[in-house]
Amino acid sequence: MTPQNCILQGAPLDCGKIRRGCIMGPDAYRTAGLAETVESLGHTVTDIGNVAPIPYTDTPHPKLHRLSETIAWTHALADTTEASFARGMPITLGGDHALAAGTVLGAMRFAATNNRPLFVLWLDAHSDFHTLESTDSGNLHGTPMGYLTGRSKFPDWPSLPAPLPYENIAMIGLRSVDPAERAALQDTAVTRVDMRQIDETGIAQPLGAFLERVAAANGMLHVSLDVDFLDPAAAPAVGTTVPGGATLREAHLAMEIICDSDLLSALDLVELNPFLDDRGATAQVMTDLAASALGR
Repeated sequence: MTPQNCILQGAPLDCGKIRRGCIMGPDAYRTAGLAETVESLGHTVTDIGNVAPIPYTDTPHPKLHRLSETIAWTHALADTTEASFARGMPITLGGDHALAAGTVLGAMRFAATNNRPLFVLWLDAHSDFHTLESTDSGNLHGTPMGYLTGRSKFPDWPSLPAPLPYENIAMIGLRSVDPAERAALQDTAVTRVDMRQIDETGIAQPLGAFLERVAAANGMLHVSLDVDFLDPAAAPAVGTTVPGGATLREAHLAMEIICDSDLLSALDLVELNPFLDDRGATAQVMTDLAASALGR
């Protein structure tokens, strides 16, 4: 992979769901030696510390969990990520998956400024395709893709330069999709690869086909990697465990294929909950996966 200036930005965001613990994620990655690992692969690293949400007034919502705080984080992460792109490759240390509403928006802004299409690879057990109306749990870590694709109105959230096109999204590793999300996804051009397809034909073919489309369009590639993409036996430190996920080998293969493509523009490492970890094992697994994406 071409050497990069990797901009580490902590996102101790813990408002996207009720179960707490992701606030400790950025420090766990630093303790696991992510910066030193990335530097050992020939990249330079600038750690800009932890992002903070813009000032907000906590206004309780009858249905949605910590809505005001999530909006504040989205504004801050979008601005920070857009600025980080001007310096190198943003690597966001999360933090729950609500953070992607901000990081992907920042990437969308930067891509639009540079007249390039943005493609998003969503490695996750969940599609996170809910709207504010369709979510039953009220947990906003299930809504970033609904927001970014402009599915519905998200009042007071940052405006999108344009909705993220469905055909520019690949969701790989799916195995826990709510009925409302499933019905909505059926009518889109989102590439959807569930674990049954991976079991039957492997992960290389659908991932490779998506990356070929990114390359053909001279696109930027934003990878959002959720801990629960992996089977919980390999990565237990996540509050949304879903059995039957990707094996370590499948996950490393995916990262190695991404590395070989030389398309990676930004990386999110999300949903790490160190409170649920076993002596830092999951933080180390995610660090190693980031290393595979960056050339190990």
